[in-house]
Amino acid sequence: ICAIAHVTAKTMPHEDGECRKGSAPNIHDPPTRELSVVVPSYNEENRLPLMMDEALDYLEKRQKKDPSFTYEVIVVNDGSKDQTAKVAKEYCKKYGSDKVRVISLEKNRGKGGAVRTGVFSSRGKKILMADADGATKFADIEKVEEGLKNLHPWPKGMAISCGSRAHLEKDSIAKRSYFRTLLMYGFHFLVWFLCVKEIRDTQCGFKLLTREAALQTFSNLHIERWAFDVELLYIAQRLKIPIAEVAVNWTEIEGSKLVPFWSWLQMGRDLLFIRLRYMTGAWKLEAKKCN
Repeated sequence: ICAIAHVTAKTMPHEDGECRKGSAPNIHDPPTRELSVVVPSYNEENRLPLMMDEALDYLEKRQKKDPSFTYEVIVVNDGSKDQTAKVAKEYCKKYGSDKVRVISLEKNRGKGGAVRTGVFSSRGKKILMADADGATKFADIEKVEEGLKNLHPWPKGMAISCGSRAHLEKDSIAKRSYFRTLLMYGFHFLVWFLCVKEIRDTQCGFKLLTREAALQTFSNLHIERWAFDVELLYIAQRLKIPIAEVAVNWTEIEGSKLVPFWSWLQMGRDLLFIRLRYMTGAWKLEAKKCN
């Protein structure tokens, strides 16, 4: 299994993290916004508007209260087959391309690949990952910001604050089938046993990173699909980046792209390969700098 994991190891497209010259925003450039919000979107024409309305309403009100607060929302259209790109571009027209940008990928890369693309095109001092379904109340960004603040001083400017649904686990179990509950516990055990021991909920799509932490973690990221969150936190732990876990409000929204058995099977395989590929040296952690 170790040999298979080593031989089949692939790297993420390195051009995303290279130093690029030109007018396009790049993670290696100095930040010019207080906050970047990255929204990975795949076939989200129905759910995206609710999330964008809530997020932009909050961000606009916050900016009116504090004119020094600047932001951008980056919607990454992950090879959608519906009208996701068209819906997102309507927000560009309404709020301006300086506040809302849309990046469209020709082929579906997976949530991890989409988030990585958005992160590497961001301009914020802090970068928030937020799901397109709006399952987490956007105003809870204040909670994860507080979690980030409590980690200060940040070593080398790096820190991560993760939204968490762990406090809702008992209620969610009551609504799930025994089979899905078994899958959930099995996944949590594998995450704890193989990769991340300190964070109870690695999969909540509401994570806030300092720009420096985003550069170091996403530059080393390999997993493009559902288990990318686990590798992200695994990398952070290996790099000794402080991580906070903060309870947030969360509501399950219909239309999830996660197929219970097959998606969890894929994630289980990815968890095993994350551990083995780093252990065998197929994947190595490198400090990323731009000359």
